Amino acid sequence: MKFLVTKDLAYSTLLKNLIVGVCIALFFYFILDIILHGYVVGFEFQDIFATLYGNEEEFIEPILIDSLLLQVHIDLFMSLLAVMMIASIYIRLFSTKKMTKWLVHILFLLSLMSPITLMVAYLSSQIFAFVWISSFLLGHLLAMIMTVMIVKKLWLK
Repeated sequence: MKFLVTKDLAYSTLLKNLIVGVCIALFFYFILDIILHGYVVGFEFQDIFATLYGNEEEFIEPILIDSLLLQVHIDLFMSLLAVMMIASIYIRLFSTKKMTKWLVHILFLLSLMSPITLMVAYLSSQIFAFVWISSFLLGHLLAMIMTVMIVKKLWLK
């Protein structure tokens, strides 16, 4: 509990190892989430468009709205839970740096924007599919970079 007050992990190697383990697990979660979305929605833009809007030439039906809503619901919950854990650890360890506030805000905005733009892309136009894929990949990349920074600081301390 001393870490919660003083930010010092020198007295508790167990807590330090626990935080490192959580960060490693979150790192692999973000990698597997990218693979899952690539499998469900598609890896290429043509696959994404076929999943969202269908393709009459190849007889591909568009994704059902209830399946998409379920996916968006799960994405919002899981990404925000993971981002809150990463952000709270990152803020605790890097509170003196000026970029901390910006990185955390950008991470939260990207993780919120990703599922919302996927729904908007399904309901409106293809341009939001480009916004979705960019916000999704940038958010996951930023979260993975922040977890690597946390692990690096805890292990090299």
